[in-house]
Amino acid sequence: MIKIAMTGASGNMGREALRQTLELDSVALVRVLLTLRKRNDKLAKKMKKQYGARIEIVRGTVADRAVCDRLVADMDYVVHMAAVIPPASDASHAWSEECNRRGAVSLIDAVKAAHPQPKYIHISTVALYGNRNEKHPFGRVGDPLAVSPFDRYAMDKLYGERYCLDAELETWAVLRQTAMLHPNMMKDNVSDGLMFHTALNAPLEWVSARDSGYLIKRILERDSACEIGDFWKKIYNIGAGKKGMETGYDTFNDGFAIIGGSAEKFFKPHWLASRNFHGLWFYDGDELEKLFHYQRDDVRGYWQEIARHHKIYALGKLVPAPLIDLFLFRRLRNHPNSPYRWVKDKDTARVVATFGSQEAAESLSHDWKDYQLMAKGDFGDYGAMRDKKNAALLSHGYDETKPLEALSLEELRSAAAFRGGDCLAERYDGDPYRKISWRCHDGHCFEAGVYTVLKGGHWCPVCHQPAPWDFDRIAKHSPFLAQVWYDSHGKDENRVYDLAPDGRAVMKETE
Repeated sequence: MIKIAMTGASGNMGREALRQTLELDSVALVRVLLTLRKRNDKLAKKMKKQYGARIEIVRGTVADRAVCDRLVADMDYVVHMAAVIPPASDASHAWSEECNRRGAVSLIDAVKAAHPQPKYIHISTVALYGNRNEKHPFGRVGDPLAVSPFDRYAMDKLYGERYCLDAELETWAVLRQTAMLHPNMMKDNVSDGLMFHTALNAPLEWVSARDSGYLIKRILERDSACEIGDFWKKIYNIGAGKKGMETGYDTFNDGFAIIGGSAEKFFKPHWLASRNFHGLWFYDGDELEKLFHYQRDDVRGYWQEIARHHKIYALGKLVPAPLIDLFLFRRLRNHPNSPYRWVKDKDTARVVATFGSQEAAESLSHDWKDYQLMAKGDFGDYGAMRDKKNAALLSHGYDETKPLEALSLEELRSAAAFRGGDCLAERYDGDPYRKISWRCHDGHCFEAGVYTVLKGGHWCPVCHQPAPWDFDRIAKHSPFLAQVWYDSHGKDENRVYDLAPDGRAVMKETE
């Protein structure tokens, strides 16, 4: 019988993970952490009524080490799903830092100090990869981590993931979660301008909250039965495979179809960001599927399921599009967190990050027929582009046919040079998790495992953590970063992006 600690059990993935995990007869207890927010009082009572003695509730914040110590004590597994995601992380940087950064540190420290040490599953995010478009829509573990400027959520999650990799835990796994479908998709995206951050040509691989929860169940089920093989001490991408692969344009069409609309019926193309988003199709997404067979839902079918469960959305088909725009989308696109509003207000830092310049933003076509779309075949056959056999993969700077254990010191030095720096180690004993010395182009020396650098995609914890976002300059010295950064940025761009103490986006031009 096993005992599991969970954070984030009140979230979309967490609710599913909790429900499905407790379907296992081998689970004796799940201990969940709920914050002290008033709404969780009712949730705590509901959980106890539903699950009885098989659930135990700890109240407090994940950033409190003492709370984390109570949470993980005597547990066999710890599953960390808690996160403050956009738009909440955009509205409150302090809240994002508390949960996504300090929370990860506190929980990992508690796991490391526990005796015996529980196995740790860390939910990270696709947002670490930053912006992708039609030039490199497929990505994989080991690709550069180029968090999009001003993405506070991804910045803090990057720190949390790196802390996990550096902590030298006994048994861990990092799962980078992709865009997630859940029953309240429509309702949760009509209070803020966030939907307009979605670039129309952004490759998005969706997965349902239900399948994500099922994945956690399957990991626990198979590991407790000693059927998991060499799963542990690796990073994976969570996705739905080809049936979850779309673009931003497709996603709007699927979602709006349930209220009788489409991207072109409700939107104008210049309302949406043209870059500085995040998302990709996972070239290696089948790694988890081979082990756990968790990919069941497809994106279009899930939207139809949402429509069946929320029949009120069907009323939207009776409302003329101009009225829907008047009472819904006009408000959202004029929200302070909307790119359309940034252009109107000439919010230079955000406009440049999102469009390249004020001029570029204002010159975007207002007519769909003049806007190039990957989903319409304007960059080549869309079906062929979605076939990973045709994927143009980024180089990781070393011979990936070799296991990390077999790499020579000279090969590590070459990989470091590809990242614009040096491998300072005088020897490498073949242990990819043992920390060795590296130096970035700016002369920052740091310790990191070969796995963290070559398979994780992490590099200098000063330059690449990431505010201020200095990627324009770094890409000039790092072929590793340049191969994806220049897909959406010009080589003549010389800007540093940052967040002011009050949360404002700021930018400065450099030489």
